Formats: sequence, structure tokens, C-alpha cells
Amino acid sequence: MTTTRQTLVRDVTRRCAALVAVPWFNVAGFVVIVVNAVALGLETYGAVAAAAGPALRAVEYVCVACFVVELLIRFGAHLATPAGFFRDRWNLFDLAIVTAPLLPGVRENVTLLRLLRLARIVRTFRLFPSLRVILVGIRRSIPGLGSFLLVTVLLLYAYAILGWMLFGRAYPEEYGTVGQAMLTLFLLLSLDGITDTLQAGRDVTEWAVVYYVSYMVAACYLLTNLLVGLVLTALQEAHQDERAASGRAADPPPDEHTEPSVREQLARLRALVDDLEQRLPDDSPAASGKVPSQATSGG
Repeated sequence: MTTTRQTLVRDVTRRCAALVAVPWFNVAGFVVIVVNAVALGLETYGAVAAAAGPALRAVEYVCVACFVVELLIRFGAHLATPAGFFRDRWNLFDLAIVTAPLLPGVRENVTLLRLLRLARIVRTFRLFPSLRVILVGIRRSIPGLGSFLLVTVLLLYAYAILGWMLFGRAYPEEYGTVGQAMLTLFLLLSLDGITDTLQAGRDVTEWAVVYYVSYMVAACYLLTNLLVGLVLTALQEAHQDERAASGRAADPPPDEHTEPSVREQLARLRALVDDLEQRLPDDSPAASGKVPSQATSGG
């Protein structure tokens, strides 16, 4: 009975893993997510919600059913080792998104339910490796972004002090305090209206040219390139990790029942022959190398 159960578990695991591995499985999941997102967007139109409210709710129920089936298939792929299913963070995320609306206290909260329904769209990242690379790259760049933000704040603060000294009296709304000056300089990071700002600064002092040009070089160009470099480095590391994980997943685990190759079989046969030769007695004809003479007939 135990053997039959183990065989059934292995068969279900193999079939579910093969189903998860086919390309159209992720495509079907993506289509369901898009349909769910469209239904969620249509509910924001009052006329559409009033005319097709029951149909939209039916579409949502069908999408939820598809999500549950997908989650069961993914769990079935780890049926032999269920711990592997829970070690995947994406599986835990899907499980939370699907089961959270069923919990008491959550299903009564309309706002929380809408947020959970909106979070289903985020599941798109787990379906395609390229999207996962982007998400993992953004997560990897967060520690570097902390240092980047610190450098940006220090730079804005230094230029805000200089701006208050140069333009504080002439333009109190923009440079009257350090906070107002930092906000003005932050808005100038996009270089929107920099020409008018530079001309207005030159009406106060000629040092405005040095001030704004140095600010554009330091803040708008150097900091922007630094941010791009941080994100690109994180994306490259995430891409390498994803490629390594895909390579490990592509390599099948060793099977004990796999038939040995021809070279391995010849090596085993050679070892058996050597063992048999060592077991032969020393006085045997094969060991002495002598062949007994045959008796001649008709003497």
C-alpha cells in the first residue's frame, strides 16, 4: 500500500512539474491576470459597473478559481517534497493573495479587498524571468540607493545654503529658508525652466552662472549617472543569479535507475575479468600458460 502511494505521489509530482514547465502555462496565467486587471478597471466606471456589475463579479470569481487551480498545480509539482513549495517566496506571495480575502476581518474591509485584488497584478513578475530580474534588481539596488540619497541630500543642502546666501533677499519664496531652497533645487533636477531661473539669477549676481552650472553638472549629470550605474549593476547581478538558477533547474537530478553508459559497462566487465583471473588457482592451465598435449592416436 505504501509503495502504491509513493508511486502515485511521484506520478502526480512528475505530471504537475511537467505542466508548470510548459511555456503556455505562464502565458495562460498572464492572460488571467490581464483579464482580472481589466475587470478591476472597468469597475471604476459607474455606468459600466451599473450595467455589467454581475458579469464583472462573475469574471472575478472565474479568475480567482483559475488562480487557485494554478496554485494547486504548483503545489502538486512539490508534492513529493512539500517544503520546497514553501521555500519559494513567490509561492508564499500567491498563497497570501489568494487566501487573504477569505480571512475574517479582511473580507469585510472593502479598501483592503481592493488592494488585495490589485496585488494580483503584481503576480505578473513571477511568470516571466525578465520581469523577475527587474524586480530583483530593484531590490538589490535599495542598499546602494540609501547611500545615493544621503549624497543627494548633502549636495542639495550645500547648494541650498549657497542659494540662500545669493538669492535669499531677492527671491524669498524660492530661497528664503534652507528648506525652500532645497525644494527649489530638487525641482530643478529635471532641468525644467533652468534657462529662466539662470536669467533671473544673473539679474541678482553674475555668480549665478557659476552656481547653476556647477549645480547642473554635479546634481543633474553626475548624480543621475551614479543612479543609473547602481541600478544597472544590480540588474546585471540579478540577471546572473537568474541565469545560474535556470541552469541548476535545467540539470536533471541523478537517477539511480538510469542505465549505465557503454564505457561504464565495459569497465565493469573488465573488473569482473580481472577478479576472475585472480581467483584462478596457480596450477591451472590458464594460470601456468601451458596447454596439455593431446594424445596421439594410432601408435
